[in-house]
Amino acid sequence: MGFFDGLRPGRAGDFDSGSAASNAIELTKRHSQVSLTKQDAATGHLRINLAWRMRTSDFGGNPRESLLRHPLKALRPPEVIGHSQSMVNVDLDLGCLYELADGTKGVVQPLGGLLGEINAAPFVKLSGDDRFGSASGETIYVNLDHRDSIKRLLVFVYIYDQTPAFDRTHAIVTLYPSNGPRIEIGLDERHPQARSCAVVMIENVKGEMMVRREVRFVYGFQAELDRLYGWGLQWGRGYKTKAER
Repeated sequence: MGFFDGLRPGRAGDFDSGSAASNAIELTKRHSQVSLTKQDAATGHLRINLAWRMRTSDFGGNPRESLLRHPLKALRPPEVIGHSQSMVNVDLDLGCLYELADGTKGVVQPLGGLLGEINAAPFVKLSGDDRFGSASGETIYVNLDHRDSIKRLLVFVYIYDQTPAFDRTHAIVTLYPSNGPRIEIGLDERHPQARSCAVVMIENVKGEMMVRREVRFVYGFQAELDRLYGWGLQWGRGYKTKAER
């Protein structure tokens, strides 16, 4: 059993426009933020989804060598391999540190069953815990009709138990605003020993809801992300119950 953290109760909107076909904004190091307010998307429910699958390069040997031996493979569409526990021994969880305008701070995450509330503070709700990387993944909903009550939200991903394997998974966090294109943040940097990643910050900046790419991998868990971003919560070791697993 690995160790991980559980909460102890106690300006410019530059971005990659993406393609018309995909209707997506990709946040990158160079173009790292976008304004939901300027997209008229700072109302309604913002859906934040985590999905992942195994990298296809992990299977079948060297892809370049494979194409040399079987050139017709280049004409086939790429195979998308959904993972199961037998294929990759990893459980990615989606979470969110929140800070409200009144100073209230906390976390929404599967660990501890801290699933939040959508129509009451913190106005952030986790749909549940996906342990096997299903097509739907894990989803957090943010009620932006209460955006004036929200100061900042840090969306993060961590590996519950098992061996660190960010470098073996193709994970992507996608934001679906109430209006306009979806926003994609790929976790495609190679950090094989990392156990957590701060993915995106959603912040109320003088009434403007900004989305900023972070993608900061750390080798610890939520307490280390807390320290990096100055949340100031108290953390202890946490474990999922048998039912949660």
